[in-house]
Amino acid sequence: MNATTMTVGAAQTAPILERVTLALLLGFVGALQVSIAVAQILLAAMAVSWLATHVADRTRPSAPSFFLPLAAYAGVTLIASAFSLDPSASLFDSRQLLLFAIVPAVYDIARGQRASTVVDVLVSVGAVSAAFGIIQYGVLHYDNLGQRPDGWLTHYMTYSGVLMLVLCAAVGRLVFGSRDRIWPALVLPALVVALVLTSTRSAWIGASAAVGLLLLMKDFRLMALLPIVLAVLFIVAPASFADRMQTAFDDRDPATLDRLAMIEVGGRMIADRPLTGVGPEMVPRVYEQYRPDYAVNATNPHLHNVPIQIAAERGLPALGVWLWFIGATALALWRLFRRKVDPVLAATGLAAVTAMLAAGLFEYNFGDSEFLMTFLVLVTLPFAAARDAASRDAAAAHRA
Repeated sequence: MNATTMTVGAAQTAPILERVTLALLLGFVGALQVSIAVAQILLAAMAVSWLATHVADRTRPSAPSFFLPLAAYAGVTLIASAFSLDPSASLFDSRQLLLFAIVPAVYDIARGQRASTVVDVLVSVGAVSAAFGIIQYGVLHYDNLGQRPDGWLTHYMTYSGVLMLVLCAAVGRLVFGSRDRIWPALVLPALVVALVLTSTRSAWIGASAAVGLLLLMKDFRLMALLPIVLAVLFIVAPASFADRMQTAFDDRDPATLDRLAMIEVGGRMIADRPLTGVGPEMVPRVYEQYRPDYAVNATNPHLHNVPIQIAAERGLPALGVWLWFIGATALALWRLFRRKVDPVLAATGLAAVTAMLAAGLFEYNFGDSEFLMTFLVLVTLPFAAARDAASRDAAAAHRA
C-alpha cells in the first residue's frame, strides 16, 4: 500500500484506551453536523488519546501517501503568512492547518471495519440533519434566499457542503455496497430534498458531479439515470429550484455577476503578488483596492473559488502544491479502488474529491472548517480500512 509509514514496533495499547479513542472519533464525526464547538472539543480529546496510545505503544504515527503534499501545503501557507500584508493576522488564521492532523489520526484509529462504522455514523447523523433542514424549510419558514435551511451549522453554505459529502457516502454505499444498503437507500431522499431546499447551486453542481462519477465507475450505462433524476427534480422541486439553476448561467444575476467580479479581483491580486499572495485572511482587507466597477458587493470574505482563493492569498506555488495534493489523493484512491480491498470507501473518497472540486469552483469550501474536517475524514477512511488487509498480506508473505 502506498503510505508514508513511520510506525515503529508492534506493541499493543491497553484495550480500554483504544476503545476510548475510537469512541471519541465516532463522537467527533457525529458532532461535525451538529456543533463545531463540540466537534472541536471531541477532536482535541481524540488527539490526546490517540497520541497517548502511541506513547504507550512506543510507536510513531503513520499516514497515507497524500499526507506529504498536504503537509507541504501547510508549509507554503506558513511561508505566505510570513510575507503577508499582516503576518500576525495571517499566522493566526493559519491555525486551521492543525486540522490536517485528522489524516494520520483517522488513518491510525479507523482501521479495518471501523472505517465503515465511521461512515455509518456520518450518514445516520446526516439523515437527522437533513430532516431538520426540511423542517426548517417547511415549518420554520427558512424558505427564501435571505433565510435558508442551515441545520445546526453556522451557515447554509456550510450545511449544504457537508450534506453534499454525506450524499457521496450514502450513494457510494448504495451503488458499490454488497450489504447494508437499506439504510442509505432510506435516507437518500431526505438528503437530496434537504440539499435542494438550501438553494445552494455550488453544492448542487458538486453533488451532481460526484453522483455522476459514482454511476460511471459502476457502469457507464447508469449515467443515463442522471438526467432522468435531474428532470424529476425540476418537476417536483419548488419553483425556486428551477429559477436558481437558470440564473446560474445568467450574467445579469447579481450573485453570478459578483462571482465574475471576484475572479477578476483574484486575478489582479495574483498578478500583484504571484509568489506569496496577499496573505491568508487578507482578501477582505484589500478587496476594495482590486474591485472592478461592476462588482455588486463592496467587499467579500473570500473569492468563492478554491484555486483562485489559494493563489490570491497564498501564491501560485501554494496552488501548485494544493493541486499536487488533489492529484496524489485522487490517484491513490483510484489505485485503492482498482485493488477492490474496499471499493465502497474508495469510491466514496473519489466522489468526495470530485464534489469538492466541482463545488469549489463556485465556493471556497476548502477553507470551511466543518466541510474540511468531513472531507479529510472521508478521503482518509479508505486507506485506514485497507491497513488490515495490508497487514494480512504481509503476514501471509512472511509465512510463505
